[in-house]
Amino acid sequence: MEAKYDKIGANYNLTRKADKYLTQQLIHHLQPTKSGKYLDIGCGTGNYTNALQKNGFDFIGVDPSALMLEKARIKNDKIYWKIGSAENIGLPENHVDGIIGSLTIHHWTDLTIGFSEMRKVLKPNGRIVIFTSTPKQMKGYWLNHYFPKMLSASIVQMPSLEKVKAAMEDSGITFLGTDKYFVKPDLEDQFLYCGKQNPALYFDEQIRRGISSFSSLANKTEVEKGLSELRKDIESGKINAVIQSYENDFGDYLYIIGKKPSDN
Repeated sequence: MEAKYDKIGANYNLTRKADKYLTQQLIHHLQPTKSGKYLDIGCGTGNYTNALQKNGFDFIGVDPSALMLEKARIKNDKIYWKIGSAENIGLPENHVDGIIGSLTIHHWTDLTIGFSEMRKVLKPNGRIVIFTSTPKQMKGYWLNHYFPKMLSASIVQMPSLEKVKAAMEDSGITFLGTDKYFVKPDLEDQFLYCGKQNPALYFDEQIRRGISSFSSLANKTEVEKGLSELRKDIESGKINAVIQSYENDFGDYLYIIGKKPSDN
């Protein structure tokens, strides 16, 4: 994982910015206080860590990529940036009041160990908010029509909601529920399904470089062929029928919310 994100880290900040709506939703589900201390696990270049800090909340950013953290530190050197992973955070027990993880859970090597480690560093009653996409949701992306092998490789690495929920509960984290997110036209964070309603975004090489599916999992030949077909379909108007055929109510991404029980 370090190598993958070291590879895309150099240009990551050009297209991956904290989206205002997603930031507010993280706050809504985390329920942080101005007096608490919080953790962003798998923080990358710290886009959301920094945005949440600017909202008045005290955050620590942890990521396994030194290059990503170097970019994060340039952005805000007042935040404590630390090398680590979900399975090995390296913070004391009962140290933080809440934890967020945005588009990172599919990189964890072991969900149960990851949640157990987060339970350890989390104070009683502290919340965990995971923003991710499930295989069921990703099978509903119209990108499957143009980049089937890339999407298949992406879907394989994504844990299902059932697996995440089971790992949470096995780790002593209480599962509180989920909240669906449907990509909005004004999305500022250009992750995988950012072009849901604006397919031409995928013609931008910088955007593709900031998406791990395109930069690390995709076959160059398939991408070139898929982009060529996509361009033709946009020009002919066929893209509208393709998009419509993939419409669903699964949500494009998901907030998964858990809580460490109070001490008894």
